[in-house]
Amino acid sequence: MVRTEHSIMVQLFVAAGVSLVGFLVGLSTTEWILQILAIAIVLAAEGLNTAVEKLCDFIHPGHDDRIGIIKDISAGAVTFAALAAVLVACLIYFPKLSQLF
Repeated sequence: MVRTEHSIMVQLFVAAGVSLVGFLVGLSTTEWILQILAIAIVLAAEGLNTAVEKLCDFIHPGHDDRIGIIKDISAGAVTFAALAAVLVACLIYFPKLSQLF
C-alpha cells in the first residue's frame, strides 16, 4: 500500500511532518498517544478503503452505480477519520503554537 497508493503516501508525509512539529513543540506523553492514535486510525481507515475498492473492482470491473455507492461510503469513512484527526491536531497544536507567537 505504501508503494502503490498515492493517498497513503500523502498521509504518511503529513504524519511525518506533524510528528516533526510534535518534537519541536515538546508534546506530552498524552498528546503523543492521541496523535499516534489519530494517525493510526486514518491510515487504518485508508487501508480498509483501499481493500474495499480493490475488492469491488475485482468483483465488478465495469461501472455500476451500486459499486460506486459502496466506494463512496468507504471513502466517507476515511473522511470522517481524517476530520477527527484534524480536530485532534488543532486541540493539541493551537495552544502550543499560540504560545510561540
